Amino acid sequence: MLRVAVVGLGGIGRTHTRCYDANPDAQLVALCDLLPERVDPVAKEYGVPAYHDLDEMLRSEQIDAVSVATAGPENGGHHYEPTMTLLSAGKHVLVEKPISNDIERAREMVAAAKQHGLLLGVDLNHRFTPAAERAKKLQTDGELGDVLFVNMNLWINNPNESSPWFHLRALHSHSIDVMRYFGGPIRKVQAFCHKGPGRQIWSNASINVQFASGAVGHLTGSYDASGLHPIERCEVGGSGGRFVIENVFQRLEFFPRNSPEKLVVDSSIMGGMTAFSQTFDNRINAFVAQVAAGGPIDGSGDEGLAAQEVIEGAIRSWENGTIEEVNG
Repeated sequence: MLRVAVVGLGGIGRTHTRCYDANPDAQLVALCDLLPERVDPVAKEYGVPAYHDLDEMLRSEQIDAVSVATAGPENGGHHYEPTMTLLSAGKHVLVEKPISNDIERAREMVAAAKQHGLLLGVDLNHRFTPAAERAKKLQTDGELGDVLFVNMNLWINNPNESSPWFHLRALHSHSIDVMRYFGGPIRKVQAFCHKGPGRQIWSNASINVQFASGAVGHLTGSYDASGLHPIERCEVGGSGGRFVIENVFQRLEFFPRNSPEKLVVDSSIMGGMTAFSQTFDNRINAFVAQVAAGGPIDGSGDEGLAAQEVIEGAIRSWENGTIEEVNG
């Protein structure tokens, strides 16, 4: 039984708490947040101790793994300190995305996990779906053939104006991770950005990438779209066919190159995923199982870092009008 805790009890932290509590192979033993009004009611609901100081929690509880669900600037600015403290204390960590909004700190976090011989995961939950698993099987079985291109779209409504790069850093670790999941490492990136009406931040982005394999890809992202419609679309073209995943989990279609027939698999058939919130269950369940097995971790710190390296390259590209080489 994996003894787990959650640090940061905002909305996402409460989701992590729910997922661990529902996992039969995990025992939720503690919750921690600097703000008592956040953590105390949740801890009472789940019948576990509430802590307002991370060091006190570590002194008081026997813990194997911890979710860091803090936020901070660009939704990643408060990830570094608790993650480094937990790794130094010998705990495996699942950190929310982005791994950090500071690329140097992200690199330090990944290096620290390796130094301590611990497992570090990132909540890159958009690919923890039956649709993505089925599409990956088409790829590993050779049905897709060699990847030629990856087209990715992620659009949501977020009016936050906190920083010029909030849209790219806070959101698109998901997009880039899905692209890397099917296309492999990314080596070159070129970006164009646009501010929507009334916006002060770069709320729209068009990003071209080239994978290490030579395949090409494109991401269209926006914080100026409606949250009432599908938020995501992933299209991967290969030498043997092309597949499309609609809205993260809802539908997979595969179009073989040399056949008039196509494969259509809806979410209810692929495993009963009916809501985006279930991607968190899948991701956290995988983390629990993989930590218990001693690794490796899908959606690892290395993968989270690689996604952020591409995003930082995209920022440099737009700032300098260049095509940037990246280690993504």
